Amino acid sequence: MPGISIKLRVIASMLMLSSILSCSQGLSQEDWQMPMGSLEEAGFQADSVANLISLINDTPPNDFRGLVVIKDGKLVLEEYFHTYWRATIHDIRSAGKSVTALLMGIAIDKNLVNSIDQDVLSFFPSEKYPYAHKSLSAITLRDLLTMSSGLDADTDDFSTSGHVGRWVGSKNWKEYVLKIPVVNEPGRAWVYADINALLTGAIIEEVSGMSLAAFAEKHLFQPLGIEQYYWFSDATGTTAGMGNLYLSTLDFAKIGYVVANEGKWQDKQIVSSSWVKQLASPVFDLKENNPFADSYGLMWYRSKRKFGAKEFDYIFASGNGGNVLVAIPDYKMVVALTSSAYGPGLGHNRTYNILRRLLETFEK
Repeated sequence: MPGISIKLRVIASMLMLSSILSCSQGLSQEDWQMPMGSLEEAGFQADSVANLISLINDTPPNDFRGLVVIKDGKLVLEEYFHTYWRATIHDIRSAGKSVTALLMGIAIDKNLVNSIDQDVLSFFPSEKYPYAHKSLSAITLRDLLTMSSGLDADTDDFSTSGHVGRWVGSKNWKEYVLKIPVVNEPGRAWVYADINALLTGAIIEEVSGMSLAAFAEKHLFQPLGIEQYYWFSDATGTTAGMGNLYLSTLDFAKIGYVVANEGKWQDKQIVSSSWVKQLASPVFDLKENNPFADSYGLMWYRSKRKFGAKEFDYIFASGNGGNVLVAIPDYKMVVALTSSAYGPGLGHNRTYNILRRLLETFEK
């Protein structure tokens, strides 16, 4: 009977949820660094969430990977799909740009960068980088962070000289991208380009004397208990600040919780609350050309949507394939969703629909 079958699957999903969370409780607090919580206590309808998980499992293609929710500092949902599990690291693609922006805030907190209004060329002295284009002096770090540098680069236009496809295969990314000229007025228009995030990460490397990956490990990953990651780099050791950061879904969520919790992880201030506010402050309106975002801040998107009876004001990181990290400060909540639907396709639509259905079950 169809009704009994559906009911049994719901019960099985709820038992699976309970089993996964119970296994986590066997870890010591020192190892785990996060208390557990229940869906019901967090304000979600557990049976509706179980239905959603069954739907994800039963709906092809089988390339959705993970769903994690942290609420009020407690792990309340952790689900993996189609051979993935807690220890599996995953390429979050351009969501890595948002991590780079977060790391810039840490660099500012440590007085390694004085201001995001400093011009880009000043970070790359001519003695070390004689090939750096002089027009970079017209761009500020703020322009990079807001995707309005005016550089000859556009992710949607391969003909631009700074398109990622023209330099990502080279041995020395910085040598290539520092030669790219400014062709439009900086700060005027939002043009999504990977070069902006690469240069942002390269600036952190210059001022810290560390690779971006090593800086992240010391100042972000280790404090959050993130031990396993991979961040793509070129032959010279320059980290791909524009993306290709591999994290587990759970560790992805931990980073989001720092943003949802005013820059704090447990009792430690990871990045200043003022920087988190800047990340989320709208700079460019995207309503006309992005179905999922209302505006863009400092390499983070912002949206306000009504799901069910509630309206959620949230910021999010987004990567190709449907990899999305949603921080909802009003509820001290983060939702991490990972997916391998890379390339053109329905990855983002599916992730958005999963997020919508999940938040529709939130009652508090």
